[in-house]
Amino acid sequence: MTKVIKDIPAPKLSPNVLVLLSIVSTQLGSAIAKSLFEQLNPFAVVFLRVGFAALVLLILWRPNWRAVNRSAYPVLLLFGLALALMNLSFYLAIERVPIGIAVALEFIGPLGVAVCNSRRWMDALWVGLAALGIILLAPITSDLSLDPTGIALALTAGGFWAAYILLSARVGQALPGGTGLAWAMTLGAVVLLPVGLIAGGPALLTPHLLLIGFGVALLSSALPYSLELEALRWMPVRVFGVLLSLEPVAAALMGFLVLRETLALRAMIAILLVTIAAAGAARFSGQR
Repeated sequence: MTKVIKDIPAPKLSPNVLVLLSIVSTQLGSAIAKSLFEQLNPFAVVFLRVGFAALVLLILWRPNWRAVNRSAYPVLLLFGLALALMNLSFYLAIERVPIGIAVALEFIGPLGVAVCNSRRWMDALWVGLAALGIILLAPITSDLSLDPTGIALALTAGGFWAAYILLSARVGQALPGGTGLAWAMTLGAVVLLPVGLIAGGPALLTPHLLLIGFGVALLSSALPYSLELEALRWMPVRVFGVLLSLEPVAAALMGFLVLRETLALRAMIAILLVTIAAAGAARFSGQR
């Protein structure tokens, strides 16, 4: 008797398009979040973003806490902490510098992880390009007056992003599917709860702000994660990494379209250098 195996239906959109939509969604969410800073403290905005994202992921994955092995508690807690601090430092950064610049600086985290996982001479090229981009963004001349604190916060977000990447691999081994991310996002929301409530106060109960915060959570977390998960079923991880390196460019574009943020030529060159470095590291990391 012949056994018929049904093929998994291919997505209606190509994997490349799915990744690009994910990038646009993420950066649009960041731009909308920044637009809320005039009405809500960034601490409150990041709490809404992480809190609503946790709620959506819990509904989607319905994880069972009793099914989590006790040995996974420490790494899961660290994962949630890294996620919370990554988002917090990034939101505090974009309060002070344009989104495109913040994302470019933040990309130093995943770039560092990619380079550390490879031992090719070409890695020095990507590190050099990224370093040159950072130097160009340094507020050492009057034509590019960037807040040093904002730059430091964006780099800090990159460090927590690197930790998030490394910890996500360990959490993925301990918990199936997106349950690890759901619990980490929930733990991150708990971490941000005190500062979010104190910073937001009664304004957190404003209906239209809650609605926008929910939209930011969908755009920045639930939708991109779903799109990337589907894309990764049909494309190599290396190609995915190269496409993801377009985020700084997308961030600069969303910053201009939503917030009317304009960048000096030096800043645009810096973003381009970091993007090339990230794409190169993703394309060639681990290749022999």
